[in-house]
Amino acid sequence: MATASARKAGLAPAEVDEDGKEINPHIPQYMSSAPWYINSQRPTLKHQKKWKSDPNYTKSWYDRGAKIFQAEKYRKGACENCGAMTHEAKFCVERPRIKGAKWTNMHIAPDEKIETFELDYDGKRDRWNGYDASAYARVIEKYEARDEARRKYLKEQQLKKLEEKNNKSDEEGASSDDEFEDGLKVDEAKIDESKQMDFAKVEKRRRTTGGGSTGTVRNLRIREDVAKYLLNLDVNSAYYDPKTRSMREDPLPDADPNEKFYGGDNRYRSSGQALEFKQLNLHAWEAFEKGQDIHMQAAPSQAELLYKNYKAIKEKLKSQMKNTIMEKYGNAASEEELPRELLLGQSEKEVEYDRTGRIVKGMEAFVPRSKYEEDVYINNHTSVWGSWWKDHQWGYKCCKQTVKNSYCTGSAGIEAAEAVADLMKANIDRKAASEETTAPTDEKNLATWGSDVPNDLILNQEKLAEALKKEDERKKEEKDERKRKYNVSWNDEVTGEEMEAYRMKKVHHDDPMKDFLH
Repeated sequence: MATASARKAGLAPAEVDEDGKEINPHIPQYMSSAPWYINSQRPTLKHQKKWKSDPNYTKSWYDRGAKIFQAEKYRKGACENCGAMTHEAKFCVERPRIKGAKWTNMHIAPDEKIETFELDYDGKRDRWNGYDASAYARVIEKYEARDEARRKYLKEQQLKKLEEKNNKSDEEGASSDDEFEDGLKVDEAKIDESKQMDFAKVEKRRRTTGGGSTGTVRNLRIREDVAKYLLNLDVNSAYYDPKTRSMREDPLPDADPNEKFYGGDNRYRSSGQALEFKQLNLHAWEAFEKGQDIHMQAAPSQAELLYKNYKAIKEKLKSQMKNTIMEKYGNAASEEELPRELLLGQSEKEVEYDRTGRIVKGMEAFVPRSKYEEDVYINNHTSVWGSWWKDHQWGYKCCKQTVKNSYCTGSAGIEAAEAVADLMKANIDRKAASEETTAPTDEKNLATWGSDVPNDLILNQEKLAEALKKEDERKKEEKDERKRKYNVSWNDEVTGEEMEAYRMKKVHHDDPMKDFLH
């Protein structure tokens, strides 16, 4: 046992079996101990495996079509038809000859390779045993060749139809535009699919042993495009967020606008359908706040239909108002038409450009506002709560107060707080100075149990003895209630001797010597 525990602790080497392999010392005994009928002389784990193995068992399969010997003359006992020694004439699979090899002694067939296998239960019943997966590649090649021939034939038919149409249009004298379009179609038909920029090319993934395709992949990427994060490799350029794949700023702000292919995501967010979608969302939110049952994500079709109706009604009301104003006041703008540059160039937003055409002022980045209230000043404060910090406390910067619901005191409150702090500091310094120079203290005359006794107190010893006697009697009555009288009279006036007697007889429970006093 000591040796086993030492092996488990790593202090002794592990046991070795018959093959020279170490045995794990943590294996339980009921697994490591061998049965009696194995007759093992040393520790072993052979009984845990299939130790009665069949030497004739194999997982190999028949070597199909293999030949072992090619004879030149007919041999006695061979097949009379082909001359092979491995089978008889009635089992021969070759074409029956008019005269067999036994009589012609020519074209002797080679001997086949005869094999016998000992298969187990599963091997005998495996329907795919001996199947060669690479043989199915020939079937795939056959179908692919058929599809390629069909595609080629359709291409030729398309080209033939387009050429006939062109010839017919030449005879009838068609217009130049139609001829140009038909010529383009003919050129496109002549181009092979593999040369059309690989945009719609369908490639087959081959992952099987025989080379068969498991699926198709369409290449949708145009290789001429450059990724947006590669347009400007400067570290301080526009930020690219890899999670959302967005780059909001313009990576090339100094480039020519006519030559720029990409100008940042903000450029697309404020134009086209993105702007319309944003207005649709705003309309849905405002309508929901006003009580309408509308939700952009739950019912987008309904939200879009309501937005279209809203725009139609709005345009109708605007036109009605315009017509009403024109009927009442007339249309002075129709008499003299304004220049087109003024009509299309006016805007309420002022934008400043430099000589190169870059924006200097007017298109600043929009700062999004929070959904919480901002810049709300309460109680006459001129700054918000949290604008000032001191001694691990938030406060107002205008008056330096740390109470949130306090009223603003302005500069006067700051001066008062500073004066209070200075006064407190001065008091602390004065107290520290007084503690350093301590005055000599007179010893006081302490009575029993440390109580202060006035200096002019004079006690009568006879009255003190009498008061001590009465105090003893009172304590006995407290211990035995049977001795207490029925009518008890109380005297509120207490003399100095009685007080001293009470103090002397009083039991102090924290005193370790209380049991030795009386």
